[in-house]
Amino acid sequence: MAPKNKQSKDKDSSADANKSKGGKGGTGGGLKPATSINVRHILCEKHSKKEQALEKLRNGAKFDDVAKERVTRLESSRELDGAFEKVAYELEPSTTANPKYVEVKTGFGYHIIMVEGRK
Repeated sequence: MAPKNKQSKDKDSSADANKSKGGKGGTGGGLKPATSINVRHILCEKHSKKEQALEKLRNGAKFDDVAKERVTRLESSRELDGAFEKVAYELEPSTTANPKYVEVKTGFGYHIIMVEGRK
């Protein structure tokens, strides 16, 4: 899915994935390969809740504010779901004030992902 530009956040989760991504480019066209990323995401158990969060982001809500409304507790893991990891590594970094985000469905639910940093 192509990155969307707006703001919101359900789960303020920093996932530091320490996996090499070889020659993967990013949606920004010129992203250098990264071995780790700092990710924030909003996790929604239902599609309708994800759509509500996306609507708030599209209407100018800050990623952090939307995330606080949608907080869901998950066990933290160094391992990322394959679908989550793929789109996260392809997304260029942005800020919560002006996020570039993408959505993906995993076994945990529906995620709205933004990347804060890459190494």
